[in-house]
Amino acid sequence: MMTNYSHCHHDYSPQLLRTVKVGSERFTNRMVGAMVSETEEGGQVADYLDRIGAGLILDNAEPLSYDYMPDVLVGREDQLSQLAVIFQQIDDHTVSCRVAITGNVGCGKTVLSHVFSRDLQRYLGSKRDLKIVHVNCRNHPSKSQALQRIVTSLDSRHPERGFGSGEILQSIRKQLQNSSEHLILILDEVDHLLRADKGDLLYQLLRIDEGRESRGTISLIIISQEQVLDQLESAVLSRFGRSNHIRLEPYNALELAAIAKQRASLACKEGTVSEGVLRTIGQRASETGDARVAIELLENSVKQAEKAGRAEVLANDVRWQAREIGRTVEPSVVDDLNRHAQMILLALCRRLRKEDEVTTGDSEKLYRVVCEEYEVEPRSHTTFWKHLKRLEALELIEARTDNRSEGRGRTQFLSMPAALPGSLEKRLENTIGQS
Repeated sequence: MMTNYSHCHHDYSPQLLRTVKVGSERFTNRMVGAMVSETEEGGQVADYLDRIGAGLILDNAEPLSYDYMPDVLVGREDQLSQLAVIFQQIDDHTVSCRVAITGNVGCGKTVLSHVFSRDLQRYLGSKRDLKIVHVNCRNHPSKSQALQRIVTSLDSRHPERGFGSGEILQSIRKQLQNSSEHLILILDEVDHLLRADKGDLLYQLLRIDEGRESRGTISLIIISQEQVLDQLESAVLSRFGRSNHIRLEPYNALELAAIAKQRASLACKEGTVSEGVLRTIGQRASETGDARVAIELLENSVKQAEKAGRAEVLANDVRWQAREIGRTVEPSVVDDLNRHAQMILLALCRRLRKEDEVTTGDSEKLYRVVCEEYEVEPRSHTTFWKHLKRLEALELIEARTDNRSEGRGRTQFLSMPAALPGSLEKRLENTIGQS
């Protein structure tokens, strides 16, 4: 039971030891003084809250965010130079450029495109006015959704309904002409868009200046984990250019350590993260080549050290966190699942967040609850079973059979050893909610 100290009747001087009554219990004034502290306004605050804002190690959390854009991009200097070569004529007002950036998750595709676009905008200055628009095609997978995102980025007052794709394209072109801006359009995770429209939007964007006197309206940067150029039809590919392709390899241990060092120098107090700790982060993260893993290792290790009351991160903090982060699932695997498979997985996550295992019988009941939540008709038992087998084949879940179970047949238990159900649950809720 929580004791409410704000109603304590105590009137004491520091020199005198007196007894005060709290409910049916009695405490000395010194004991109560240790439990609460006076604020400048006279309110009482528990001492354990003193650590809020104290930051033994962490000084600024922003550089540890995935969305943070550093002033200097570590480990991708060669690729920035490649982009500069591809865009070398962009200062000419009649020129449009295009490039595809591909590579595994966490290899820096998005941040590379953002840093390059930002630096290019600064470099050109008044020579050419650039407008940079980023569209995440995972969140805007259809042609109409992507176009709406582009046009509202140019004009927030543009109506959301009542216009066809061709009309929106002309509206985009007109806005750019009126403002004398050149659009650098970044289509991130473009494979989601290509699956929906087979490259039709790309073709229209590449032809946006056709039949017009003016040229150089839009430059394109498309980003994908997949070799996206192979998915384009010949008519689109001939306009885009097969040679306009930069493939990013996974980061190595030295590059990941350098990334962790940059973020630590921006986020942490001086002397709290040693070179040895940074090397350990690089080594552990190099198993995936994912910069996000390195940054997450740094952030979680800092939290663990601060929780222990230390003003220094130890290599053991990193090793411990590496074991936890190792239990992750590639986002695209989850996102590409059938919607009902996602709902089954969500049902399992909610139970396995609290328990080690769940029976297949219980999991089907939980799945029906999720279907009711999203107002969707559940699939048959046979289809449910097929989805379970698919999840098992993808190693998202693990099944074991208990022959000792009472009653007829054998009971099958499901677990999730390769993932953290709590974090996976949030992603699934967002994905299902958008579909």
